[in-house]
Amino acid sequence: MSEPLLEIKDLCVEFGSLKNPVRVLDHVNLHLAPGEILGIVGESGCGKSMTSLAVLRLIPSPPGRITKGTISLEGKNLLDLSEEQMQDVRGNDIAMIFQEPMTALNPVFTIGQQIIETIIRHERISAKQARLKAIDLIASVYMPEPERRLDQYPHELSGGMRQRAMIAMALACHPKVLIADEPTTALDVTVQAQIFDLLSELREKFNTAIILITHNMGAVAELADRVMVMYAGRKIEEGTVDRVLLEPLHPYTQGLLDCVLQVEHDPRKFSGSKLLSEIPGVVPPLSELGRGCAFAPRCKYVMDKCRTDRPPMMGTDNRLAACWLNLETAAAQSASESLA
Repeated sequence: MSEPLLEIKDLCVEFGSLKNPVRVLDHVNLHLAPGEILGIVGESGCGKSMTSLAVLRLIPSPPGRITKGTISLEGKNLLDLSEEQMQDVRGNDIAMIFQEPMTALNPVFTIGQQIIETIIRHERISAKQARLKAIDLIASVYMPEPERRLDQYPHELSGGMRQRAMIAMALACHPKVLIADEPTTALDVTVQAQIFDLLSELREKFNTAIILITHNMGAVAELADRVMVMYAGRKIEEGTVDRVLLEPLHPYTQGLLDCVLQVEHDPRKFSGSKLLSEIPGVVPPLSELGRGCAFAPRCKYVMDKCRTDRPPMMGTDNRLAACWLNLETAAAQSASESLA
């Protein structure tokens, strides 16, 4: 395996006062090779976006702070850099497609001004050359009339157009690492497919490493090489896409897969009694996590040990899960109980 381009070790992030901190990221580890696509999945509030903000050192402080760990890009710890040095990294070496373009884009500047500013900040080219490059970027994300769009303000664009403008801005300097936080939230399925093709093309052409944060298991299956599952600020499963999606080891991962809607095209085979699966309960407040497994209150395979001892990530380097009972054993136990 080649040296990781991006590597996170034992990352901890806390919010609140120093006397009563709430840990929102708990010893998160992550590695990303050049040209690799890593999918990060999990329910809202599990720490996916917080991990990406920590990589860019955009955790709002106060009340948030990184309390432990390292974030290394090509062997250089980003936590040791000054703010000025970090500004050179953002947008150039690491770029991010934010989930909410209306809050990420500045409403008092045109789309073109914001993209051109990014280009000039990191490249030694004239304003005229930067504008031409911005037009090409706008066209590359399938926005019609790119020259006109460049002179419009964010409020003049639809949600989907704003999202594509965000993607164009992120791609401006061909970053080594691209973090895509729900990049197709506001887009229809046709444009979603185009954006996924664009991300694949970016990886192929520039060997860009991509972190894809999403709820869309189909997107993970289509694009990602590896997948990482998060729950309550912790990594609970990781492995190649095929292994994790086809043979999940953690009950939470299986629960996420069971929640995916399976459309039956033949009405004769449709059963009204076959309801869409759901994971009971909700993600617990991070301030109330116990000593054991955070998923224990919602897990149908829970054991006494799960409530008292937090399971470590177990397995090989290519297949890890933080569960005292793997899914195959749990299924066998469930079958045995039903026969009794």
